[in-house]
Amino acid sequence: MTTLALPALLDGQHLVETFGLAGLLLIVFAETGLLVGFFLPGDSLLFSAGFAAAGGIPGVHPPLALVLLLVPLVAIAGAQCGFLIGRKAGPALFEREDSRLFKRSYVTKADEFIERYGEGKAIVLARFIPIVRTFLNPLAGATDISARTFFLWNCVGGVLWGVGISLIGYFLGHNQFIGKNLEVFALLIVAISVLPIAFELLKARRRRTV
Repeated sequence: MTTLALPALLDGQHLVETFGLAGLLLIVFAETGLLVGFFLPGDSLLFSAGFAAAGGIPGVHPPLALVLLLVPLVAIAGAQCGFLIGRKAGPALFEREDSRLFKRSYVTKADEFIERYGEGKAIVLARFIPIVRTFLNPLAGATDISARTFFLWNCVGGVLWGVGISLIGYFLGHNQFIGKNLEVFALLIVAISVLPIAFELLKARRRRTV
């Protein structure tokens, strides 16, 4: 039972309950590999999957080992797909006009992220930031970042994100209070995951004002 009235596509628990592990993997791939998937709830989805693996969601109980194996693999594959799309299409991919789904500000944010943190760190940290983790991959492909560098750090980020957030959901899966307020805790996990980035941005802003 959730406590917030989120749209179905943004409700990680609802998506896990409805589509199971196969649907979860498709959504992870779409969010990390396809530009149209930027709005999907990756963090709360992984948290809910781990919670379900612990028996926290009635009727849905995917094996934890399978979740921890397949989610990182699909996350890595999705990001590689995004990278290849950017490599094939080039900068022209991001030169179209704004629409309901595409905003040039998304690309700008991803580009600034790479400039601020450098290639490797940006690829890893982007995993934990909605929208950035979608647009950074094709943007990296459209730049001069080498395929080898991207693949290495993509693997690191995919494992940290896919395994880390799923395990948090799993270890909290036997708590009844959390089960009754799963949506709130899923959103809390998302907020915590971006705290390091928020601190970095705050420090960068202070440096500019000094």
